[in-house]
Amino acid sequence: MDEGEEVPKDFIKLKSEKLSVDEVSELVISPCCGALSLFVGTTRNNFEGKKVIRLEYEAYTSMAEMEIKKICRDVRQKWPSVKHIAMYHRLGVVPITEASVIIAVSSPHRAESLEAVTHCINTLKAFVPIWKKEIYEDEYSWKENKECFWTNPEK
Repeated sequence: MDEGEEVPKDFIKLKSEKLSVDEVSELVISPCCGALSLFVGTTRNNFEGKKVIRLEYEAYTSMAEMEIKKICRDVRQKWPSVKHIAMYHRLGVVPITEASVIIAVSSPHRAESLEAVTHCINTLKAFVPIWKKEIYEDEYSWKENKECFWTNPEK
């Protein structure tokens, strides 16, 4: 098979174990692509003046996976040159500095992969049923994404 015949693949995973940038980026490497773009969302130690201890994520897993597959299909329609897409999201406890989400996209040129990665994270936050709980020193708060369509009916 020559490199032009490589079949595009989507890699989707929701898991409670630590996410690996190396593992996810390796999935999308292709000999016919000159670009691999990554988005890594990590847990930060603060939010609006409060000290964040950790994040906790929950998901409606089957529906979340279905919505992520839709995102991948949408990317392939908007950017037909995209080769491989990987979208991994962590569930459960995510300590400070660790990755909550890793998205990787490969394409022949950088513009398509950069645009596709941006589209993936923005659409994931708006449509995928994954919920985040921020744990502070003396309280917690369930966070809604400002992009989320079901909390903002005008979107």
